[in-house]
Formats: sequence, structure tokens, C-alpha cells
Amino acid sequence: MQLSGKTAVVTGSNSGIGLGIAESLAAAGADIVINSFTDRAEDHALAQELADKHGVAVRYIAADMSTGEDCRRLIADAGRCDILVNNAGIQHVEPIEEFPTDKWDAIIAINLSSAFHTTAAALPMMRAAGWGRIINVASAHGLRASPYKSAYVAAKHGVVGLTKTTGLETAREPITCNAICPGYVLTPIIEAQIPDQMATHNMDRETVLSEIMLSRQPSREFATTDQLGATAVFLCSDAASQMTGTTLSVDGGWTAM
Repeated sequence: MQLSGKTAVVTGSNSGIGLGIAESLAAAGADIVINSFTDRAEDHALAQELADKHGVAVRYIAADMSTGEDCRRLIADAGRCDILVNNAGIQHVEPIEEFPTDKWDAIIAINLSSAFHTTAAALPMMRAAGWGRIINVASAHGLRASPYKSAYVAAKHGVVGLTKTTGLETAREPITCNAICPGYVLTPIIEAQIPDQMATHNMDRETVLSEIMLSRQPSREFATTDQLGATAVFLCSDAASQMTGTTLSVDGGWTAM
């Protein structure tokens, strides 16, 4: 797949899944806008590193995905958005009756509302260009629930619903909208949790991974950011032009149960 001449905006992409998807799209030839809420020298250096590595134009634009105004500004500042990857997300785990209201509001805003705002801002650009791809990074939790993750599960189910609606509204146009639903992915955030889990359960690394962290993932293996990036590139291809409003699970069999 060659995406030369296309510009991809990837939210929440200075690390983890978002960065992996940005890398894959850049490797396929797309110019990239990476994003997070910080505005550090290392953020802009990361953009330059991607540009040098893949020979494409890469910019870093700081925007706070918890506010609709910043979400829409991100797309406006990008100037062009042929491919929109809504990836920004946060998590908090606590029982419903103890779940802090501010955490609920932040998770719904960043994980769900941001995708609405960026999509609303990007669709006119895609229509003007005559082509577009919207890829929402949902989760296995967009299709299944877990206790103590009320806001995250609600938001990710909402992302799947937004994906369906967007797919229907653009079905007669050369624009598609699909959701990738990862299970557990080995990102720096997950990697940092492993030593604590080893200490808490008095287990070695492999046992913690298999019996604790991957207990709900039948393959007992993490998905990788490269695999998610390749899935995103596929969704941008002509082979996926009749796929819209649907979900692709990359979860080692989690949602098959």
C-alpha cells in the first residue's frame, strides 16, 4: 500500500499504539501529524526522527483532547486530513460508587467526545479531497465489559457506535470509518506495570504475563503496535474500500469467548 500524497492525523501518538500506527502510515508514504497534550522539545524531536526515518513530512501539534475546541483546532492546524486516527485515551479503574466524577468526565471527553469533534472537523476536508479514511482505536472493551472500568467501557462502546453512525453517513462516498478493537498490547505503559505485578503476586515475568495480565486473552500473547499499525494501513487500502462502520478485533481471541 502506498499512501504518498495523503496526510494522516493521529491523536495521542507520541508513544504506544498511536506512535506505532503513525510509524506504519509513515512507512507507507503518508505525511503525518502526531499529537499529544504536551509541547516539549522531545515531542518535536520525535516528529523529526519519524520524518528522517521514513522520508515523509511529519509535524507535532500539541492539542488537549479533553476539549472540543482543541480537537477541532488540531484538524484545522493540520491543514489537511485524509486519514484520521482517533487514538487518544486514558484509563481509571474503580467501582462505580467510588468512581471520581472528574475521572468519568475526563475519560468520556478524551476517549469518546474527542473522536466526535475531530471527525466533524475532518469530514469536510475529506469530502473536498474526494477520499478519506477514519480509523477509531476502540478496544476489546468496546465489545465486552469488565468490572471497575465503567467509564472506559462506556466510552469504548460509544466509539464503536460512533464508528457505525459515521460509516452510515458516509456510505455513498469514498470515505470509510472503521474501529480497531485491540486486546492487551505491550506498550511502555503496560511494560512499566509488569515489575509491580511480579512483586504483588510473587511471580516471575512470564507467569505474570500469562496468568495475570493476559488471563482474558486466549492466545496468552500481547498484540503488538506493529500489528495494529499494519491493520490501520490495510484499512486505508483499496482492498478495504467496502469495509465501513465495522470493527476489527486484534485481541488474541478475547471477544470470541
